[in-house]
Amino acid sequence: MTDQPQDAPTVRDNPAEQRFEIHVGETLAGLSAYRDLDIGSVRQRIFFHTEVDDAFAGQGLAGILTRAALTESVARGRRIVALCPYVKRWLDSHHDVDDAVDPVGPEHLRAVS
Repeated sequence: MTDQPQDAPTVRDNPAEQRFEIHVGETLAGLSAYRDLDIGSVRQRIFFHTEVDDAFAGQGLAGILTRAALTESVARGRRIVALCPYVKRWLDSHHDVDDAVDPVGPEHLRAVS
């Protein structure tokens, strides 16, 4: 008897919903919601909520999702603003995009309210 291979998770941007999604097979397993804010020539992406469905807990999907979402956002010329507690904690221990992180200001809070 052989174990069935699990589907590898895939991360996709869903700009219509303003979120990155992580899928396992065809199942939506989690998301990271964002709002884009352009102030002059500064293009920012505010991450304000990340969640993974309980059915997929403990598989490291939030970290995979966050790394992909932040990396892709920076590659597209966006600076990162972390309102989401998970994204903040991830940034504290991963330094992949340190040079593209901006502090939270009142304009960011207004953008997501």
